[in-house]
Amino acid sequence: MDPLLDSPPPETAQNGASFNDRLKDKLRKSAFWASFMRQALSLGQKDLVDFMDLLLSPASKVLNKWFETDVLKATLATDAVIGSTASVHTPGSGYVLLHHVMGETDGERGIWSYVEGGMGSVSSAIANAARESGAHIVTSAEVSQLMIKDSGTVNGVLLADGTEVLSPIVLSNATPYKTFLELVPNNTLPDDFTRALKYSDYSSATTKINLAVDKLPQFQCCKLNHPDAGPQHVGTIHIGSESMEEIDLACQDAVNGVPSRRPVIEMTIPSVLDKTISPPGKHVINLFVQYTPYKPSDGSWGDSAYRESFAQKCFSLIEEYAPGFSSSIIGYDMLTPPDLEREIGLTGGNIFHGAMGLDSLFLMRPVKGWSSYRTPLQGLYLCGSGTHPGGGVMGAPGRNAAHVVLQDVEKR
Repeated sequence: MDPLLDSPPPETAQNGASFNDRLKDKLRKSAFWASFMRQALSLGQKDLVDFMDLLLSPASKVLNKWFETDVLKATLATDAVIGSTASVHTPGSGYVLLHHVMGETDGERGIWSYVEGGMGSVSSAIANAARESGAHIVTSAEVSQLMIKDSGTVNGVLLADGTEVLSPIVLSNATPYKTFLELVPNNTLPDDFTRALKYSDYSSATTKINLAVDKLPQFQCCKLNHPDAGPQHVGTIHIGSESMEEIDLACQDAVNGVPSRRPVIEMTIPSVLDKTISPPGKHVINLFVQYTPYKPSDGSWGDSAYRESFAQKCFSLIEEYAPGFSSSIIGYDMLTPPDLEREIGLTGGNIFHGAMGLDSLFLMRPVKGWSSYRTPLQGLYLCGSGTHPGGGVMGAPGRNAAHVVLQDVEKR
């Protein structure tokens, strides 16, 4: 998979390209597919069929094949549905499982890590590297519209305060929907392109709850008599789903329009390892919760009482495993799908900038015919998770997009 992740998809050159560009394009595609076929053949038919089975199958089928214990299968299955509205029985969810476990940290495959100082430290590190290379970064400068010439070429961005920032190249890591259907002026894009974006899947059933607590949760299954941090607090803690059937039932609640009666919760406690994000004796807890429909049929996320009721449902579920958890809460912040859309710009609240189904990957991400980070508007590029290879903290979409931009600049 690594060669596929680390390079732009072999997209066909668009109409209007010169003869030399079309020739180079054909040579690049031929080299790509030749390399791909060599790797596929090196696997042998059995391994290749097993790989295709993993990509196309429901996660439940994959996990039932490899594991026996219900709790272990349920623990692994959450990686197949996180950030989506899919069930563990949805065909193709096996790929989402693979997507979440094939990454690495410091060369260790499948390892996840905490970032010291919180996830904002990643952005700060990238910003510092950019400044060292001469970049000028402006924050708190909302873009209200992309400026497009009559020729269909990008000319910069218009800020909300009326400031015009002129540039022949603009990269957007907003979602494809927000970029093209909210920031690009009307009647600028081809109808088929706009239609494909409009009907792409941006659905999400994920809610994030961040808590401050005055003590660590004491899980009764550990049978410990001291409040100190232990290995049970360091990794991802899965709560409320002890079998894949329970995850599917939680998903069916959302399909029926209501938040899961017994939510699927992934808990992390980064402050156990990172002492920079909380005062001594206090801790930060993050909850990734599913399934929460964008527009629940039994209430509204805009209703404070409805929000509080769901949050307390999550806390009560944790209380089953860690008695006294609710009384340890100092305060919390909850981000439902509409909150994630409004505050962070995630269309539909989807953390991947669009579904990670097999129909939305590789040459079909964000839409068919435009997977190479270029867009119908010359000079405008996409570089976010809505492009290949999709979501996750890996930087591959941005890195690949940067290489494409540099290639185009060299051509000019």
